[in-house]
Amino acid sequence: MVSDRSLEVLRVIVHDYVASREPVGSKTIVDRHSFGVSAATIRNDMALLEEEELIVAPHTSSGRIPTDKGYRLFVDHLSDLKPLSSAQRQAIETFLGSSVDLDDVLARTVRLLSQLTQQVALVQYPSLSQAKVRHIELVALTNTRLLTVVITDTGHVEQRIVELPADTDDEFLADARARVNTLVSGLGLDEAAAAMATFAGHFVPGRRTSVNVIAAALAEQITANRHERLIIAGAANLVRTEGDFAGSILPVLEAVEEQVVLLRLFSEMQADEHGISVSIGRENAAFGLPETSVLASGYSSAGGAVARLGVLGPTRMDYSTNIAAVRAVARYLSKSLGES
Repeated sequence: MVSDRSLEVLRVIVHDYVASREPVGSKTIVDRHSFGVSAATIRNDMALLEEEELIVAPHTSSGRIPTDKGYRLFVDHLSDLKPLSSAQRQAIETFLGSSVDLDDVLARTVRLLSQLTQQVALVQYPSLSQAKVRHIELVALTNTRLLTVVITDTGHVEQRIVELPADTDDEFLADARARVNTLVSGLGLDEAAAAMATFAGHFVPGRRTSVNVIAAALAEQITANRHERLIIAGAANLVRTEGDFAGSILPVLEAVEEQVVLLRLFSEMQADEHGISVSIGRENAAFGLPETSVLASGYSSAGGAVARLGVLGPTRMDYSTNIAAVRAVARYLSKSLGES
């Protein structure tokens, strides 16, 4: 059983080690922090923490560093989340509020989160498995060239340029636009894609060749990008912290590139009562990431779909600041998408 003072000793060891990357000794703790006890008493607390495998001596150093178990206990008892400054909060709201569509807001979000935390930032696209078609737009670019646009209720926009085999006109285009929205608006993606097979039957034979081309393009757009995917920024931050990895950072970089691993990790992380998920060190061993920590939070899109965003970095990270940043950005993203 770890006493309150021993837990406080662990807290300062984590803070000092994260800040300096140097093992922390009892004399340093007494000099820097107001415990009101002797160095010998702090050494006893550190010995108890070591017995509990919460700290460890990295080599022959007299100092100690947190273990994965120590980081876990620290995070589970974390109460001093560093609030974002008013300038940071304003920057988040301004930066995300300037986006024009879902792709833009997610791209902005991942860049912003990487800058705030100096870690690898990950933002998951809202799942399209439950999405519905909100609207389809057909825009004439020339007499034989068309821009087809599919918009889902999650805010996802899929565009494509289609070359038609025959000239078109405004009357035909208005009719096609009205008919296709009547046919698929409000349907789930699978239903909408299947319905496109009947689209040509609503037109006179002379128009069906062009309509078939439009229908095929729309069917592909409706089902495009249904697989889960991530947007990632800040991979270079791994190189900056390469010294925190005992071995090569190559497996971590490969996991970042192979998104399926991170998506699976995201799906298995359990959120706490504040909606934050934290997976530390050896807890990630099954995913080939035993020297990393991942912090995540859910966000909701306009269509109600829930996805995750978060950061990945070495276990020696500023958990307080990073959790606060992840939570704040997730809230602002949900707000931004909810108003779109």
